[in-house]
Order: sequence, then C-alpha cells, then structure tokens
Amino acid sequence: MHKNIKGTSLNYVDYGNAEGTTLLLLHGWGQCIDMMKPLGDPFQKDYRIVIVDLPGFGDSSEPEVAWNVTDYVECIREFIEELVISNLIIIGHSFGGKIGLLYASKYDIEKLIVLGSPFKKEIKELSLKTKMLKKLKEVPGLNKFEGIAKKHVGSSDYRNASALMRKILVNTINLDITDDVKKIKCSTIIIWGDLDAEVSVERAYELEKLIDDAGVVVFPGCTHYAYLERLNQTINVIRVFIES
Repeated sequence: MHKNIKGTSLNYVDYGNAEGTTLLLLHGWGQCIDMMKPLGDPFQKDYRIVIVDLPGFGDSSEPEVAWNVTDYVECIREFIEELVISNLIIIGHSFGGKIGLLYASKYDIEKLIVLGSPFKKEIKELSLKTKMLKKLKEVPGLNKFEGIAKKHVGSSDYRNASALMRKILVNTINLDITDDVKKIKCSTIIIWGDLDAEVSVERAYELEKLIDDAGVVVFPGCTHYAYLERLNQTINVIRVFIES
C-alpha cells in the first residue's frame, strides 16, 4: 500500500488486530519492511502491525530535497494521522530508532523500543584510506575528485546511496539529539549487541541515563543486528515490556 506524505510515495503494510494497540516498526538505514517483519509478525494476533519503507528505501520514493531526521519525524507524524492511529508503540532499529527517539521527544506515544539506535555522532578511528582522503583534500587541484573518492573510501551505506540520500545520511549522522532525548517521557526499552561496531554499546547505557523511564537489555556476542541474531529473546523482551 502507498500513501502520499510530504511529497513522497510512502510504501507500508498494515495488518494484524485492527482493534489492538498499534506497533509501528521503523527499519535501519539501507533496509526495508522485510527487515522488521520478523519482529512484527509474532504480535499480529493482539496488535495492529504497521511497517513502513522509510522515504528513500524499499518501495518508497526519495524525498524531493535532502531531509534531516526531523523531516522524517514529521513524515511519520502525518502518516500516523492519515491512518488515524491513537495508541502507538514505536519499535525502531538504528536509523529508525533515531527517528523513534526524536518522535517520542516531541509527541506522546505509549512506549518506545530502540534497537542499536544512534543519538549523536559516532567517532570512529579513521581507516588508512580515510586518512589518505583527508590528506588528498589538502592538495591543491585534487579536491575536485573528492566526490569520486568518497564513493570508494566512505562507508558501504554512503557508497550505496544516491547523491540525495548521501546528503540525508550525512545530515542524519551529524545530528546530535541528546537534548531532545532528555524530553522523552514514555517507558523505553533499549536493546543492543555488545559487539555492535556501528553504534557502541556504551551508547545504550548513555541513553538509559538520559531517559527518565528506561532499561537496557544487552545480548552478548551480538552485532548491530542483535535483534535478529537473538530474535526469539528480542520478541520475549518486547512482549513482556509492552504487556506490563
């Protein structure tokens, strides 16, 4: 199904118990609906399940301009109003979790589940190639090749994105929502893998301290996709959390 929201054609699925509380699932960068269905399907008997392809991913169209995270939040808000959703629980992975965090800081929701979700810029040790790119940028006449070099030196997310989506990725990475996160009032569960190389597990404990009513669940030996690597445990944690 599609809805036209903020100039984009937003693809989504809507299934399960129409009378139940709505679970809105938001995928990570470069992903799509299929990545979140394993979390949504087990709850369809008692809950309404809504999963979207965020604009620029899956079967949703790209935004017309380079959005920031706030634009994605407002897109989701309009989408929720279109579907006439009142009782809402958000489950977001990575980029989707950052959208969920910012959404919950601005609007009332019942509960929030974030999975390996960044909320400020991750500072990683620069690879040799990245260091070389930075040096090349300092050489007169070579900065015109910066765009080409980034395609080969940057992260896979950056390399695989269109020019517009690369701008959105940069906007997303650079946005620090620490002060916004402090405004979240709903109960929040934070699920992480202790081997997450994309967003350090330290961020999970930082989030827990920033949010008034939050708890952390860490899965040992798991990566940025801990929610899939420990799918049954994740489902059990979420079920206990949303039914409590």
